[in-house]
Amino acid sequence: MEFDSDAHVVGSADPVLRLVGDQAVTDLLVLSHGWNNDKAEALRLYRDLTSSLRAAVDSGAGPQPAGRTIGVVAVLWPSKRFTEPGLVAAGSTALAPPIDSQIILEQIRELRTVFPDPAAQRTLDFAAALVPGLSTADARAAFAEQMRSLLASTTLDPEDGATDLFTLPGEELMHRLALPVALAPPEGASLDVDAGEDMAAFDTLFGGTWSAALHLVNFTTYYTMKHRAGRIGENGLAPVLADIKRARPDLHVHLVGHSFGSRLAAAASKALPADTITTLSLLQAAFSHHGFAEHWKPGQHGHFRAIIAEKKINGPVLATHTRNDRAVGIAYAIASRISGDAASLVGDATDTYGGMGRNGAQRTSEAVAATLLPVGARYTWQPRCPHNLLADDFIKGHADVTGREVAFAICSAMAP
Repeated sequence: MEFDSDAHVVGSADPVLRLVGDQAVTDLLVLSHGWNNDKAEALRLYRDLTSSLRAAVDSGAGPQPAGRTIGVVAVLWPSKRFTEPGLVAAGSTALAPPIDSQIILEQIRELRTVFPDPAAQRTLDFAAALVPGLSTADARAAFAEQMRSLLASTTLDPEDGATDLFTLPGEELMHRLALPVALAPPEGASLDVDAGEDMAAFDTLFGGTWSAALHLVNFTTYYTMKHRAGRIGENGLAPVLADIKRARPDLHVHLVGHSFGSRLAAAASKALPADTITTLSLLQAAFSHHGFAEHWKPGQHGHFRAIIAEKKINGPVLATHTRNDRAVGIAYAIASRISGDAASLVGDATDTYGGMGRNGAQRTSEAVAATLLPVGARYTWQPRCPHNLLADDFIKGHADVTGREVAFAICSAMAP
């Protein structure tokens, strides 16, 4: 089932309605991809994940949804990844290619597919024309103004660090983004950047004017995709699922999202009545680790707090997380810099700005600390609670979510 950027179904939802009209189908598994450049990449992720799900069901290992027939819906939506050439992999002995004006211009060209309307195209023309002169304060300030004018300030969530994005003077915004930042290392690492140890031993975003420009372009992409995923979940997928449940109240509906697809799935869950969804699996979710939090700041709940507080899910909520997920870590490292966080290392579970896919659900009293287990192991699930599945052993990067261990956890949660 495909949606456009305005959350309209492309073509028709009739094939999905016919699928659930088959009374033999007892469970509906709805999959949503994250930041991908094209449909082929999204479909490849679905192919790999469903192959692992098939193997998990066939293995007979551990609790399984036995005696039930699972229908699968693959959601397609227009998304775009961000890139970070300035990232240095942990322990790397060679630096990434230097960031220069050509890299910035290429990223601006890619943004044209994200913002196709004529006014946005003119804004991107102006931003591109400023790039050669970014050594001057006036050009940097104007570049910041152009990039953030593409975003709707009313759609940004405070826990994702955008409060200062629209209030800082442009030059100050670029100055903050120009500061180097290292992502917090895995638990147990003893390196101390403040004591002068080599920053290349950490996942590092180097500083400077070109880095600041690239961070801002990536931030623009991040928030645009975040908003789009939420809109499609709430206004596109949720109404279809509501129609399905009205027609088939006996159907078990399971949502699985990867990256921004997790936000799409969470937004759909939040928009639906309580107990519409049976399980929600968030694979390396690209939203705040305070997304489910109660009072993560005085008087402020996480954007998806209602999913827990209003019992939107009647089974378990799964949230894989790992320090191996550099992509989610980068987004929140940038958010920390925009907010003025001067810490040398950012993005760990105690940070104001951190990602669900990096740290799991934080400041959420209902959250259950758990581990992604090998195939055949036994999980203990608690209904309506988020389970932080530490996945360091099995998920080695942001897109590494199609393995059998991930599939086995999903199948185990689906079991009665």
